[in-house]
Amino acid sequence: MVGRALAAVVAVLLFLGGNVGSALAQKQGGILRIPHRDNPPSASTLEEATISVTIPYMSIYNNLVLFDQSKPHESMETIVPDLATSWSWDDTKTKLTFKLREGVKWHDGKPFTAKDVQCTWHMLIGRSNNDDFRKNPRAIWYQNLAEVTINGDYEAIFVLKQPQPAFPLLLASGYSSVYPCHVPQREMRTKPIGTGPFKFVEYKRGESIKLVRNPDYWKKGRPFLDGIEFKIVENRSTRLLAFAAGDFDMTFPSDITIPLGRDMKSQAPKAICEFGPTGVTNNLIVNRSAPPFDKPEIRKAMSLALDRASFSRILAEGQSKIGGAMLPAPQGEWGMPQEVLSKLTGYGSDVEKNQAEARKIMQGLGYSAEKPLKVKISTRNIAVYRDPAVILIDQLKKIYIEGELENVDTPQWYAKVARKDYSVGMNLTGVSVDDPDANLVENYACKSDRNYTEYCNPEVDRLLSEQSKEGDKEKRKKIVWEIEKLLVDDAARPIIDHNVGGTCWHPHVKGFVVHDNAIYNNTRFEDVWLDK
Repeated sequence: MVGRALAAVVAVLLFLGGNVGSALAQKQGGILRIPHRDNPPSASTLEEATISVTIPYMSIYNNLVLFDQSKPHESMETIVPDLATSWSWDDTKTKLTFKLREGVKWHDGKPFTAKDVQCTWHMLIGRSNNDDFRKNPRAIWYQNLAEVTINGDYEAIFVLKQPQPAFPLLLASGYSSVYPCHVPQREMRTKPIGTGPFKFVEYKRGESIKLVRNPDYWKKGRPFLDGIEFKIVENRSTRLLAFAAGDFDMTFPSDITIPLGRDMKSQAPKAICEFGPTGVTNNLIVNRSAPPFDKPEIRKAMSLALDRASFSRILAEGQSKIGGAMLPAPQGEWGMPQEVLSKLTGYGSDVEKNQAEARKIMQGLGYSAEKPLKVKISTRNIAVYRDPAVILIDQLKKIYIEGELENVDTPQWYAKVARKDYSVGMNLTGVSVDDPDANLVENYACKSDRNYTEYCNPEVDRLLSEQSKEGDKEKRKKIVWEIEKLLVDDAARPIIDHNVGGTCWHPHVKGFVVHDNAIYNNTRFEDVWLDK
């Protein structure tokens, strides 16, 4: 009831805020002030895998195509031109040709051409000798990309190995920036150059990130803002109090939990807040090569121990969504229906029965209340990770696993899990694009760098390839649900729930639109303006 009441309040506020904003003429000028939750590992969107990077730095870059920033739901139908003015498939559905925008300049004044597009994706598919490109977390996205050719300065052709109808969705992600050929990657990590609406000014670790308006932006009249300043405030309570006091114009996107949302409305009653799915799951990661977790029985017991409803009730007052790897409906387009989900191992309503089965497995392996399995539970040292980690530790105690929390700072977290330097972790997996070719391929394909548990099932890989080339969406869904069942049966990376988060802004902030199925693709900020 509380959740529905809050949603109703939010809907009214959004309606009023949206109507007021649309009735006013956009104003030029002003600095948008936003708190940042931690220190981003770098400014390179191609090399990182966190909104700590995309939120402050997406506005420096452009894509070939982009999800419409003004449309709340991301889909094939909401993809709009960016550096590409048009695109088309050939008859074989394996060649995708982009006509490119002319007269665009990089922030250092050099011209943008098709060669930059080719350089970017040659780097991503390993066709260039660029030793300075250190990390490639989404290389698996482009396993079907054979080549990128160019025809003059303003045409680029992506050549695929087999049909892949969802390929344009990957290119619309906030992670799919076009990079300049002439700038070394070490500079892109610290002093990035783009073609986007804002230019990088400075980053001071532990203090701030500053961006300034690009006066030569190719989209005339944009951006409206003179700049954006992100102040790094690692304590969430401090961030929210500062927003309520007027020190910031908006909160860090998706930073507000549902309980905190009520507090926010009392502290800043005029604030406009919107809650919705973030496209981020709470999930259990287990290092399958670290004894004793190399035993599938232990991994199954840990999966059975999860009381998903308790996580949702404690963290989101029951408003988060229970599902498999893909985002549940209605915001998610690939989620399993409830009658399919409820039949999966560990998803039934009888939690006591599941945990009793888990204890029996652990007893068979020699563990008990007197002889528990002791392990460190690693997690990222920010509130949205620590809070569910505490609940996980409590639930694992019920099956004779005694966990000790290990907090890891953001710059070290992704490197730590990528090199498998952990035994058990409480992880949040953000999905940049609500499509199996992004989510399932990135997190469960055998050769993916983001497959942090090193799960590998050849049958899953086969089905991933099969669904990717399927043009009929309903047929594709059936294959996806088959994959989902295998992932649950294998305890590949047990999904706990799909997060709900809120973003708030003061009424003078106009033009910002929350997207309902991802938080990685809507912070271009070129349409945002301040009514001051």
